[in-house]
Amino acid sequence: MANSNTERGTDVRGLIQTFLNERLATKLEKLKPDDPKYQETQQQLEYETWIADAARRVTQLQVVTHSLKAIHPDAKGTNLFVTPDSLPKANQVSSHLLKSNYSADVVGNAAALDVYKFLKLELNGRTLLDMALENDPQFVEAMNNDAEIAQQQTAAFAAIVEPKGTEASSTRAKQIYWLTGDDPTDDSQYHLLAPLYPTSLVHQLYQHIQEDRFGEAAKAARQAKKDKKHSENGYSDYPNLAVQKLGGTKPQNISQLNSERGGTNYLLASLPPQWRSNPINPPLHTDSIFPRFGRQREVQWLTRNLLKFLKSNPQPNMGTRDKVDEFINALIEELVVYAARFDLLEPGWSADENCRLADAEKLWLDAWRGETDEVFLAQRVRMEWPAQIEDRFAKWVNHQLRDLPVGDSEHKEWLSHISSRLNFFREVLV
Repeated sequence: MANSNTERGTDVRGLIQTFLNERLATKLEKLKPDDPKYQETQQQLEYETWIADAARRVTQLQVVTHSLKAIHPDAKGTNLFVTPDSLPKANQVSSHLLKSNYSADVVGNAAALDVYKFLKLELNGRTLLDMALENDPQFVEAMNNDAEIAQQQTAAFAAIVEPKGTEASSTRAKQIYWLTGDDPTDDSQYHLLAPLYPTSLVHQLYQHIQEDRFGEAAKAARQAKKDKKHSENGYSDYPNLAVQKLGGTKPQNISQLNSERGGTNYLLASLPPQWRSNPINPPLHTDSIFPRFGRQREVQWLTRNLLKFLKSNPQPNMGTRDKVDEFINALIEELVVYAARFDLLEPGWSADENCRLADAEKLWLDAWRGETDEVFLAQRVRMEWPAQIEDRFAKWVNHQLRDLPVGDSEHKEWLSHISSRLNFFREVLV
């Protein structure tokens, strides 16, 4: 009865022989039997001859997950192969998220890429490269009848994941000097970082976006939306998507995966948000801006949660005081920000006959009116109005807490909280 390893070794040999037969058939299609290259090609693709040649040429390639040439095509330096599941976990999107579901890339001499195609052949869910890396006996046996030669060839194929030469960056690579100490004037306190291109991560992102853009399910969902019909599946759009072409007309010179993408690399938009604010109108036809201020989303959240906290009957201790203090200070900050928006209006808007704000609020919100209105300026510099604004604010807070038994003592309490920030508050009001 044949040994099981020998049987599996025969399976590996058969897989490799099929690969070579297919390559031979493709190459011979363009040659006539009497062409000298016909027999030469046959000899080159004989099993042991091709394996020996591949084991020699594999040194021109390196399997990587992080490459250098994608950063600059002329950069020569270290590339890395790091399995994603061996990377430390991070809060940012990075290669560690790929886990075992990733495509390794290969860089080096494009003329030797047939060797990598050979190593990607699969048998029972395992690639020949996996077998070489594990020094699998069935792979070793399939290399050569001579055990020593077979072991040497296996080691040569497994070395495709190892960096070539000593670790080095390139003058054409990206480099960052990172301060590791406390003295930026001391060159010895810097560490040089040389970022590499996360080619495996980029490839999976490309595949994901391609499916979202051109997959059949996405197309059907978009058509359903266009036809105003129900769809079981949704779809994703990528606004302002950019395409970076790597390698020009020869994307294979960058890497194998880059060649499979035709050199296409997607760049997601990294832009500041386009702020869309509602138009700012002067607060006319109202006695105070506080009701409008209270309708701001963040302000509603703060007042609602302050009320909820106080209704929970918290213990009368320092923790409770600190919590209330946080809410009141946050409301003051929101008020300052809200008031600042009126600086964008044309000065003098408070002189409109439809402006019914209290004088203190006019003096507060229309500060630049004093440049052309001397009476207004004289009233403003007396600095009587900040205390009135603070009083109105404390009354407004009481009103927000009207579900509780609040009165003069609470009003004084809110004023005491404001007093703790009085200098800052007055600075902004002025």
